[in-house]
Amino acid sequence: MERNKCVVKLHDVSIYHTDGSSRSPKSDDELVLSEVNLTVNEGEMVYFIGRVGSGKSTLLKTLYAEVQLLEGEGSVVGVDLRKIKRSEIPHLRRRLGIVFQDYQLLDDRNVFYNLYDVMKATGWKNETDIRRRIDEVLTLVGLDNKAYKMPFELSGGEQQRLVIARALLNSPRLLLADEPTGNLDPVTADGIMRLFREITTKGCAIIMSTHNTALIEQYPARTIMFSKGKISEIDLAASFSE
Repeated sequence: MERNKCVVKLHDVSIYHTDGSSRSPKSDDELVLSEVNLTVNEGEMVYFIGRVGSGKSTLLKTLYAEVQLLEGEGSVVGVDLRKIKRSEIPHLRRRLGIVFQDYQLLDDRNVFYNLYDVMKATGWKNETDIRRRIDEVLTLVGLDNKAYKMPFELSGGEQQRLVIARALLNSPRLLLADEPTGNLDPVTADGIMRLFREITTKGCAIIMSTHNTALIEQYPARTIMFSKGKISEIDLAASFSE
C-alpha cells in the first residue's frame, strides 16, 4: 500500500504556551499562534522566517510534541498530535530528524559513538546493520574520514554535519532544523544548504527556521512568514527580483 505523501498537516491550529496539565487551553495560557494551516509533502523544503519570538521555534516544538497541541487538527508523519500520549512521543521522534542549533553532542565520546549510542537507544540491535548505517550517514554528510574524531576536534560546520547525520540515522520522512546555519560562516552555511538539497532529493522533507534571507535567495523554496501571531506563505523570490 502506498503511504501518504503528506508528512505535516495542520488545520485551524492554535498554539499556546501551557504547563501541559490540560488537553484544552486554560484562561492563563499564552496564545502564540492562531489560524495555522500548513501542509508539507515528502521531499519539500520549507523555510520558517520571522522575528525572534514570532513563534517559529514553538511551532517546530509542536511538530515534535514538545509543545502540546490543544486546538485544531494536526498530524506529523501520520501521528495525530491531538491524541498522542506522552509515552508515544519517543516513538514519534524516532520517525523524525531534529537538528538543533546548539548541536547537543556527547563531548565525552567520538563521532562514531555519538551515532552508535543513539542507534542502540532507538532499538537497533544488529551490529553489522548499525555499522553499515553509520558509514552511510557519515558518507552522506562528508564525515566518512572523521568517525574516530572527538567533537572538540571538529570545526563548527563539521559538528553541524554530525548533528545532521545523527538526525538521519532512522531514515526520517521529515527533518526539523532550528536555525541550523545560525552559528556558521557563509561558506560553511552554503555547504549545509547543499547537503539539505541532496537530502530532499531522497524524499525527506525539511522544515528549517532561519533569519538568513541570503540563503533563501540562493536556495529558493516555500517560505512561511511568522508575524503578529499568524503565519502566511510568501513569495520571497519575487521580492528579491524586484
